[in-house]
Amino acid sequence: MKGESKLEKGEKTSGAKRALISIVDDDEALRTSLEDLIRSVGFRVQGFSSAETFLRSNQLQTTDCLILDVRMPGMTGPGLQRNLRSESVDLPIIFITAYENPDVRAQVLEAGAVAFLYKPFYEEDLLDAINAALE
Repeated sequence: MKGESKLEKGEKTSGAKRALISIVDDDEALRTSLEDLIRSVGFRVQGFSSAETFLRSNQLQTTDCLILDVRMPGMTGPGLQRNLRSESVDLPIIFITAYENPDVRAQVLEAGAVAFLYKPFYEEDLLDAINAALE
């Protein structure tokens, strides 16, 4: 790791309500790893294997930050972002992807995404993006 982020110091989790971070990624191993990381710094976390599963869950109303893969079978990450915007859901989104595509990056950031990280990324970068999303 490059250093200790604010989240690793526990600065964001010392309130009555711990934020819920939802992760939507079809890669089970990565999703589980991210769940463990996020849980280890004191947040509640829920993982979903698809955008459709997330939308069918009751987590949309309680999610404080969404970590979203760009490429997934079915509805893509940018597709879910468009869906949420069309329903006037203002949810901070952090995109993650293994595929470099400057057009998609520009599109989702312009549409309001908080961050766009390329896999593999440093844990610190993800934690800093979550911190920014929750501020």
